[in-house]
Amino acid sequence: MNVTVDATLAHSPVPNPAHTLRLILGDQLNSQHSWFATVQPEVVYVLMEMRQETDYVLHHAQKIIAVFAGMRALAQQLNEAGHRVHYLAIDDAANTQSLTGNLSALIHHYDAQVFQYQDPDEYRLDLQLQAFLASSPFEISASSSIIDSKHLDINANSSCVDSEHFYTQRHEVAELFTQRKQWLMETFYRHMRKRHRVLIDGADKPAGGQWNFDAENRKPWKGTPPEPPDLRPQHDHSALWATIRTAGVQSFGEPAAANFRWPVNRTEALQQLDHFITHALPHFGDYEDAMSRKAQRLFHSLLSFALNVKLLNPREVVSRVEAEWRAGRVELAAAEGFIRQVIGWREYVRGIYWAQMPGYDERNYFEHTTPLPQWFWTGNTRMSCMSAAINGSLQNAHAHHIQRLMVIGNFALLAGLEPQALHRWYLGIYIDAFEWVELPNTLGMSQFADGGLLATKPYVSSAAYIDRMSDYCKGCAYDKKQRLGDTACPFNALYWDFYQRNADKLERNPRIGMAYRQLEKMPPPERDAIRSQAQVLRARLNDL
Repeated sequence: MNVTVDATLAHSPVPNPAHTLRLILGDQLNSQHSWFATVQPEVVYVLMEMRQETDYVLHHAQKIIAVFAGMRALAQQLNEAGHRVHYLAIDDAANTQSLTGNLSALIHHYDAQVFQYQDPDEYRLDLQLQAFLASSPFEISASSSIIDSKHLDINANSSCVDSEHFYTQRHEVAELFTQRKQWLMETFYRHMRKRHRVLIDGADKPAGGQWNFDAENRKPWKGTPPEPPDLRPQHDHSALWATIRTAGVQSFGEPAAANFRWPVNRTEALQQLDHFITHALPHFGDYEDAMSRKAQRLFHSLLSFALNVKLLNPREVVSRVEAEWRAGRVELAAAEGFIRQVIGWREYVRGIYWAQMPGYDERNYFEHTTPLPQWFWTGNTRMSCMSAAINGSLQNAHAHHIQRLMVIGNFALLAGLEPQALHRWYLGIYIDAFEWVELPNTLGMSQFADGGLLATKPYVSSAAYIDRMSDYCKGCAYDKKQRLGDTACPFNALYWDFYQRNADKLERNPRIGMAYRQLEKMPPPERDAIRSQAQVLRARLNDL
């Protein structure tokens, strides 16, 4: 590793003790944070590669490589700027492979008097740090150098600062929806647009006269305009990948270490933003929901990893997209559709997460318990749509939102897969998946496991929707038009059976009344045949 560390734990005593230890987690790679505005010799910044973080779920190889490479790049940048950095690599002999174990050793090593950290975005880490501080045997005093507006008191022995990333604080969504049964994203989205004056003209009026242009963003892609070139950076992380493997870290998916395409520093992330704005944003709106075997990226930004590890700030992304519309270079529907994902959905699900944890990860409204089929880990299924979406995920550590929601998530809900197992799979396989954003998307939006707190209806469909929005059904082993028989598309029988099985929970939902009216028109023998077909399918999921 080419990061120069301040010292190693093997060396004692420390020739230059530190007054303050500052922790930087793997998804806190914000080089613009106010912490770094001045060089303070008494401060040591700590970054740790840990088995604790690689092992709590099985992660995609590219996700592990990207986070570690990003951490190393930030450590090197801080070091070159004159900051003191202590970097614990995954193969460091002094690495306890646990956050609290390493912190205890480092605090003792440096005889640190102050310990500081940025708000963790995951509940488990927030809880772990608070528990550590509550039981810490070290004398750690609160810092007086923290900006008051960003200061959150944890206890008298520590200090926590804002990550300086999100538009909202953790509690804001809960406060907005106090006393409401459903927490509608559209309500929150309009609130955010007004508050931050995004795509607003006049006195709180939406640009273009309407808040949401989603209905215009549902075109299938027929091959034109062509998918933009992949202009992302190219890295050779073979040495890092070898170190990860030698350290015993388990993973799945294609590592692509010798030709690694994800940004690992802010400069690369900004270049990727530029490429998206220039080459993809003009067509993003039209084909936002489209899927194709011929184009995995289509017109999506692939900026979610850079955003979620804080290489980019959401404000600069939103500002760039709005500026493109105001300059007349993109349609309003494209700009609004993208901005809604960032200032609306992204902030909204974070608020849901912090309002509902702990316990949200245990929700299971439909009481589904079926294990994930083995082909979730291999992609070896005859269903063309599932094969394309899962194999693309295994190869690229990425799939866009419709592939995640209306192909993989749709099948999982129809088949009755255990939502907690699916949550762990999504959390592991996607490079941008951190629990604060992934969990509400999986359990709430995709699996309706929270009973409708987040989504107004289950997002399920038969083969018809997938065929309309993709080319997946062409050449598939299964017939998209058939409900019954060995060659019938599994989505069809599972779709109608899902509504039959869950009538007591769903038939009064006003958004899905049409499905139950159609079921009522089916002759009883047909409904029975669908039920039998679905039972056979659920019994042999591994063979589909």
